[in-house]
Amino acid sequence: MEQIWAPWRMEYVLGEKERGCIFCDKPKEDKDSDNLILYRGERNFVILNSYPYNPAHLMVAPYRHIAQLEELSPEELYEHFAVVAKSVKALREALHPDGFNIGLNLGKVAGAGVEGHIHTHIVPRWQGDTNFMPVVAATRVVPEALAATYAKLKGKIA
Repeated sequence: MEQIWAPWRMEYVLGEKERGCIFCDKPKEDKDSDNLILYRGERNFVILNSYPYNPAHLMVAPYRHIAQLEELSPEELYEHFAVVAKSVKALREALHPDGFNIGLNLGKVAGAGVEGHIHTHIVPRWQGDTNFMPVVAATRVVPEALAATYAKLKGKIA
């Protein structure tokens, strides 16, 4: 039997849950590498998901704390989706995925983990990245450490 090594999950399982809003707090800390912030636009930024569904799971969020898509100003909305497109391009060039899941979870019942701050998920997918583990063990294997993924993507979104 093979063993799965995913040490970062235990930090999430046992760790104290952060208070506040990660999409508001992390950009203010001026610690982009520690906080996995890959890109800063004028109105939106890109952050690597600390507890990803797949390697290089990115999130694009506005700096402004808003919950609904229709609350974005025209400038925020345009830049938001321009940054999503730039992120997809960077992921294609750096990691060569076979496809993407891109979406927003609006509201807790829709799966929003951070309910009060809108953000778009960009999840690269590779042929064969889903195997027997999710089906029989309710487990997803993320085969790369976050620091390695961050290093591959830092500076690529422009």
